[in-house]
Amino acid sequence: MEQHVDVQHEDENPPAEPAEPSRGMSRRQALTLISMASVNFSSMICYSILGPFFPAEAVKKGASQTVIGLIFGCYAVCNLIGSLVLGRYIVQIGAKFMLIAGLFVSSGCTIMFGFLDRAPSGPTFIALCFIVRSIDAVGFAGAMTSSFAMTAKIFPDNVATVLGSLEIFTGLGLILGPPVGGWFYQSFGYEVPFMILGCLLLVMVPFNIYVLPSIEADPSKDSFFHLLSHVKVVLICYTIFTLSAGLGFLDATLSLFAINKFKLSPGYVGLIMLGLSLPYCLASPLMGYITDKYARSRMVFMVTGAVITATGFCLLGPSPFLNISGPLWLLVVMLGLIGFSLGMTAIPTFPEIITHAYDQGFEEGLSTLGMVSGLFGAFWSLGMFYGPTVGGLITQHLSFEWAATVQGGLAFLAAFFLCVYSLCHTPRQQRNRADRQQTDENTPLLNE
Repeated sequence: MEQHVDVQHEDENPPAEPAEPSRGMSRRQALTLISMASVNFSSMICYSILGPFFPAEAVKKGASQTVIGLIFGCYAVCNLIGSLVLGRYIVQIGAKFMLIAGLFVSSGCTIMFGFLDRAPSGPTFIALCFIVRSIDAVGFAGAMTSSFAMTAKIFPDNVATVLGSLEIFTGLGLILGPPVGGWFYQSFGYEVPFMILGCLLLVMVPFNIYVLPSIEADPSKDSFFHLLSHVKVVLICYTIFTLSAGLGFLDATLSLFAINKFKLSPGYVGLIMLGLSLPYCLASPLMGYITDKYARSRMVFMVTGAVITATGFCLLGPSPFLNISGPLWLLVVMLGLIGFSLGMTAIPTFPEIITHAYDQGFEEGLSTLGMVSGLFGAFWSLGMFYGPTVGGLITQHLSFEWAATVQGGLAFLAAFFLCVYSLCHTPRQQRNRADRQQTDENTPLLNE
C-alpha cells in the first residue's frame, strides 16, 4: 500500500510495491484497524446511551418534545461545522492528533453530561445540555473525520470492505449503548451510565496514542465547493442526509412513542432498539465486501437500500393513510428492515465519492480523503439535526406516525434521484473510463 502513502517514491521500485497487498496485512494496517475499531466502538456506545432514558428525564426537567429534538439537533449542527472545518485542515492539524484530541474532548463531555441531573430544572438544565452537547459534537467530529480519512488512506484498495468491517464495532456500540444505558439507568440512576462509558472513552486515548500510526501529507488546493459542483456527489450527499435524518428522528422520538403506546420501560425500549442496530451491524461487512469487489454495484445498492428504508419508515408507525394497526411486532420488524437497508445504502457512499473525486482529477492523498470524510460527516450531521428537530416538531403537533412517513418520503426521493442519474449517466461514465484507460496505455512510463 506504500505507493499511496508516499507518492514521491512510487516510481523508484514499481515491481515490488504492487505485490505488497498479496503478502497480507502490514503492521501499519493492523494497528490502524485496531485503533479505528476502538474509536468506532467507544464513540458510538457513548453516543447511543441517551436514546432509552434521556428524553423522559428531560421531560421531568421541563423540556418539551421540540426542545428535546433541538438538544439532539444542536449536536448535529456543531458536528456539521466541525466536520467541514476539520476535514479541510486535517493535513495542517495532523490526523493522529485530531483523532486523539477528539476522543479526549468527547470523554470529558460524556462524564459532564452525567452531572446535568443536578442542574436546576428549566432554562438552566436546557442551556447546559446545549453547551455540553455542542462541545462533545466538535470532539466527535474530529475523531470520526480523521478515522474515515486515515482508513481510506491506509486501505485505498479496500475502503468499503474495511469500513464495512469497522461498522461491526459501530453497530456493537449502537447495540450495547441503549440496553446498557437503560439497565444502568434503571439500576443506579441517571449519572452512572455516563460515568462508566465516559471513562471507557477516556481509556481509549492512551491506547490510540500508542497504536495509531502517523501520516504525513501535503495540503491540497481543491475545496469542498469544487467537490460539490458535481451532481453525483450532491445526490450521494443527499442520500447520506436522509439516512442520518431517519436515525436522528428515531433517537429523539422512538423511546417516548414506545413508552406511551406500548407501556414499556426504558430497559425494554433499549432492547427494541437492538432491532435497528443489530441488522446494520451484520449487513455492513457483507455490503462492504460486495461493493469493493463489484464497484459498479454501489449505485444499485444505494437505490435499493433507499427504497427499503422508505418502506420501513412508512410501516413503522404505521403511516396513517395505510389504515392498518401497528402492533409491537411490526415495529420491531420494521426497525430490523431499516437497519439492514441502512447498511446497504450507507457503506457504498463513502468509497463512491472518493472514486468519483479521483475520476474528476482530485489529488490522491490525505487532503482529498479528509475533505471527503468531512463532507460525509457534514451531511450526516445535517440529517442528524433535521431528523430530531423537524421530526420532533411533527411528532408534537401531529403524530409519530406522520413524522415517520415524512422520513420515508425523504428516502424515496433519494432512491428516485439516484436511479434517474444512473440511467442518464452510466453510458457516459463507461465511455469516459474507456477513454482514460486508452490514454493511460498510450502514456510513456517515464516523462523527461
